Amino acid sequence: MSDETTFSFRSLAISAYGPTLLFGVGDGAILPVVALTARDLGASVAVAALVVMLMDLGSLLFNVPASVLTARYGERRVISGAAAGGVLATMLCFIAQNLAVFCLGTVLIGFSASVFMLARQSYLTEAVPVQYRARALSTLGGVMRVGVFIGPFIGAAAIHAFGLSSAYAVGAVALVLAGLLSARMRDLPPHPHLEKERAAVTVRGVLRDHRKVFLTVGMGILLVAAVRSSRQAVIPLWAQHIGLSPQASSVVYGIAGGIDMLVFYPAGKVMDLKGRRWVTVPSMLVMAASLLAMPFTHSAVLLTLVSCVLGFGNGIGSGMVMTLGADFSPDVGRAQFLGIWRELSDTGATLGPVLLSGVTAAVSLGAGIMAAGLVGLLAAVVLARAVPTRTMAKVS
Repeated sequence: MSDETTFSFRSLAISAYGPTLLFGVGDGAILPVVALTARDLGASVAVAALVVMLMDLGSLLFNVPASVLTARYGERRVISGAAAGGVLATMLCFIAQNLAVFCLGTVLIGFSASVFMLARQSYLTEAVPVQYRARALSTLGGVMRVGVFIGPFIGAAAIHAFGLSSAYAVGAVALVLAGLLSARMRDLPPHPHLEKERAAVTVRGVLRDHRKVFLTVGMGILLVAAVRSSRQAVIPLWAQHIGLSPQASSVVYGIAGGIDMLVFYPAGKVMDLKGRRWVTVPSMLVMAASLLAMPFTHSAVLLTLVSCVLGFGNGIGSGMVMTLGADFSPDVGRAQFLGIWRELSDTGATLGPVLLSGVTAAVSLGAGIMAAGLVGLLAAVVLARAVPTRTMAKVS
């Protein structure tokens, strides 16, 4: 671990956060056009929506293998390799002439994103002193969000000039640059006294040894991810429901996203100085209250206000999933632990929209949004009970 007296975030600005920003730009450029490309290749609306989910499915399927790769080859090599894999996957989408090839490319993008983010989290967990951990990981999450926010604008400019598929070229260029910056990262110092133990670690063993954490805090993380993934859909859906134009809906979503990006560092500082519970529980309570209030908004102004509060709640929770994962991860088996942790998070992110869709189909959109709010309240209760008051010290 880095020397606490000489640690500076500046040392991570280029090598650690630069690639994350670029990876986010690449994702942001690609995400808005995946469904449109699928439609151009002959997919129905329903199939196009399914293709969008393939990226999340790729991440879900590859979290545990990504942890094994990270443990075996080290964070720096794996991060660079993930960027290279993302370039190949993106170019596969760029040249795809049929839906099958395009679907393969989207799954591979999910694979590379899974490897990249897991290895990045593992690297910062080791490289940053524990008293700065929440700030470092909140900044990691915040920088990724900034990239995803910027990416669509760069992609839109490329599409305007060169056509729809050029968005994938933007993504590929961003990932090439991310890989080049990642190559400048310093390798983590070796731990000879732990190497023999680390070589003997298995995913099954980590799952068995830390099952209590996964069944308590881990369930809270699953619920957090479900609420967060639902929030991405509820703003545009409710905006359409109350009669706003697509342009107005995009403005509301963008304003809420801007609020989301402004508060990640202060939230990380609070977690470091006061404890994780000071942010994890309020984040879920604010998001839950916003979701429960949204069905009662019937104008653009009210929807914007509630959406901004929702964005604030999500923003203050930036990095909390990664921070808690880092806190509970063991020195021996850390990568495998984080792989399982991300599996829980991605499972929640998959289940959130399913719940929203199911309740909406059975009752109404308003009921679906309120159901997501109730999940947020449940997440707050679980985290309040399971997360220690202070997590500055190692907890496992």
